[in-house]
Amino acid sequence: MSAKAIRRVPVVIVGAGPTGITAATLLAQYGVDSLVLDRWRGVYPQPRAVHLDDEVYRVIARLGIADEFAAISRPALGLRLLDGCLRVLAEFTRDTARSRNGFPQANMFDQPELEALLRSNLERHPPAELRGDVEVTDVTDTGQCVRVTFTDHTDGTVHQVDTDYLLGCDGANSLVRAQIGSAMRDLNFEQRWLVIDVATDADLRQWEGVHQVCDPTRAGTYMRIGASRYRWEFQLLDGECADEFGTLTALRPLIAPWTAGVEDHELVLLRVTEYTFRAQIAERWRRANIFILGDAAHLTPPFIGQGMGAGMRDAMNLAWKIAGVHHGNLAPAVLDTYEQERKPHARSLIRLALNVGRAMTGGARVGNVLRRVVLPRLRLLPGLRDKVVDSTTPALRSSALVCRSRRPGQLAGTLCPNPRLADDQRLDEVLGSGFGLITTRSPNAADEAALAQRGFIVLVTQPGDELAHWLRDGHAAAALVRPDRAVMRAGRDVGALCAWACGIVDGRFSPTLKSGARR
Repeated sequence: MSAKAIRRVPVVIVGAGPTGITAATLLAQYGVDSLVLDRWRGVYPQPRAVHLDDEVYRVIARLGIADEFAAISRPALGLRLLDGCLRVLAEFTRDTARSRNGFPQANMFDQPELEALLRSNLERHPPAELRGDVEVTDVTDTGQCVRVTFTDHTDGTVHQVDTDYLLGCDGANSLVRAQIGSAMRDLNFEQRWLVIDVATDADLRQWEGVHQVCDPTRAGTYMRIGASRYRWEFQLLDGECADEFGTLTALRPLIAPWTAGVEDHELVLLRVTEYTFRAQIAERWRRANIFILGDAAHLTPPFIGQGMGAGMRDAMNLAWKIAGVHHGNLAPAVLDTYEQERKPHARSLIRLALNVGRAMTGGARVGNVLRRVVLPRLRLLPGLRDKVVDSTTPALRSSALVCRSRRPGQLAGTLCPNPRLADDQRLDEVLGSGFGLITTRSPNAADEAALAQRGFIVLVTQPGDELAHWLRDGHAAAALVRPDRAVMRAGRDVGALCAWACGIVDGRFSPTLKSGARR
């Protein structure tokens, strides 16, 4: 193949699942061209993820499809914990109204519908191109660019494309991860589960939250995904396999407690399959300008419903940084902060999922006794009860773009709220896709001009409004907010914050960040 035949594009994304499409859409919003390569011709037809929280919903809103997602999703009422005999041990109701992030805290959906929506939305962004039915076969870092070789299965032709940045969003068996020499670190969790998807217009007459069966012998989960779609998940016993449960007759002993009174002809069995739930995290997430995201970088057990959302958080964290470097607005060293920030956050959620899973299903007979004693009392403790259904995830660790102190209750690293403002717009709509300064008092004219020159939106709070309370609770008069809505730095000296913000955009970093994009 001649050199002239090799196309060049700023970003190549391998994998067109939710992570890859989110990254491509965000980059397109920043005017960065990308090519997305996927082995499937269209949307992968089988549902996998069924839940996302309000923080990830906020990412979906950023993509421009909040209303469309609302039409295909269902807010979940909360969590009900059951024993092996399906007696209620505890119930934690969640307010389905909008949260501090502006959206319901727990949302159930059908993944193929979401992916179809994401792809349809991507078509509105010409800087992004999606090619399906292709297989990436080789990735080479030439020192000047990354060369990607792929085969188009529609005609058997082999193509090469050069890129400045390669994003591996290609799943648990990631070729891109292998090419950067990164191995998955096993966090000592592996369970085989049966996953059942059913459609019916019959009324199952069930409580509208998630049902978790806390039984070490046969742990299980029931969820209503949509108006007529339901999912069950059951831990498989030794020697069992999905083939034994391929009919409604075989499944009846498992799903009967939820489908009593509903005839077989009223139930449509959409899928029965076996999944192995694992907890793993990649040793490294980057080599030079090659990055891995989503399942290529981390695998989270499903007990807290954060698997797909973690990948979309990866995309949200990285896209604006690549765009800033590509356009010359940020120093290349900001790309080091991707793994610095996202890896500890993902690890924290994996550990939380493991702890929740063990608390709900571990301990054999002793565990059952403890759950019968302890779980019913959790709802009597307001702080702990609220924590069970709180969707807030950990703050980002310190980096050159997150200036944290040791003071408890600080804002740096957390997401800022997304309230409706006086003009009925949400904060995210007002801030747009760039940086922001949220402050109780206006900066001086020189500082405000310097921020405006660097693309910052300055928002002065109104006395007593939600943002003013948020700053007060964080012991701050102002907060600098990144494009992904994480707080970079907060404090009482507005002038000092303005100077620090200008330094970030001008490429003057704290000593905690080493310069240079390639390593």
